[in-house]
Amino acid sequence: MSEQPIIVSASPHVHSDRTSKKLMYDVIIALIPAFLVSVYVFGVSALIVTSVAIISCLLFEYGIQKYLFKTAVTITDGSALLTGILLAFNLPSNLPIWMVIVGSLVAIGIAKLSFGGLGFNIFNPALVGRVFLLVSFPVQMTMWPTAIVNNTNIVDAVTGATSLGVIKEGLLFGKTMTEIGAQLPNTTNMLLGFTGGSIGEISALALLLGGLYLLYKKVISWHIPVTVLATMAVMTGIFWFIDPEHYASPVIHILSGGAILGAFYMATDLVTSPMTKKGMVIFAIGIGAITVIIRLFGAYPEGISFAILIMNAFVPLINTYFKPKRFGAKIKAKIV
Repeated sequence: MSEQPIIVSASPHVHSDRTSKKLMYDVIIALIPAFLVSVYVFGVSALIVTSVAIISCLLFEYGIQKYLFKTAVTITDGSALLTGILLAFNLPSNLPIWMVIVGSLVAIGIAKLSFGGLGFNIFNPALVGRVFLLVSFPVQMTMWPTAIVNNTNIVDAVTGATSLGVIKEGLLFGKTMTEIGAQLPNTTNMLLGFTGGSIGEISALALLLGGLYLLYKKVISWHIPVTVLATMAVMTGIFWFIDPEHYASPVIHILSGGAILGAFYMATDLVTSPMTKKGMVIFAIGIGAITVIIRLFGAYPEGISFAILIMNAFVPLINTYFKPKRFGAKIKAKIV
């Protein structure tokens, strides 16, 4: 009787057909509804900015890997494509093309490839590109096209402030929320996307539909997006309950700005978020709290991008403290 040979191999010993490439393209699919809304509201300019961001991210990754680093080219894994889309989603549709290209270079060249590429970057590349542009070109990055519906029910886009910007400016000049409320879009328009803002953040409903798709496909778990939004709702709700004339309601804070885009599509980045569920919750609470603090007391009306990048820096510490239990670790059992 012949004995079967014992094969010893390195881990992992459990395999799955879920690859990083498939995960990337699932996120891209989830972003399609928000992209379609942005093109409808902002027109061809949204298509141009998104196309330029995607093409420039792909070209920068190809050029840097092939000619500078002389390593394998990975533009087909979907990560550079997704970075381009998310970068565009965080930009105004009227941003000059050359600025979009600069943002792509920063996102790919500095935030991603300088750390070693996909899986090694500690900060979300698209947000690094966005924050770099915001700090470097604050005027152009805050000239938001604002969606309005004219008398013929056609959506036009004119330059104006976002809802959060209107609130910040109004409160600065001593107005109350009752007075400011007349200048804000209603809840329906915030849900559908008929409001001002970055290309991909305007339609809360489209973003939520994509987020549900990601949850259904198990690309992300509920821990980060739900905790981020819940933290924001609780904190803003407390201030609103205490003084509703000087603080916006939780509904406005959740539906306005990049809260939903950030919570579902950028804070959940597998590379730059914690590994364990407890770590994810701590990470998400930090994002929600920092976002609210910046919105209410900071110089910028929006804070989700800064909050995510700040908490990205804490991910190694969170992972160190909330370590997953090692396979084969001893478990104390109660002897009956």
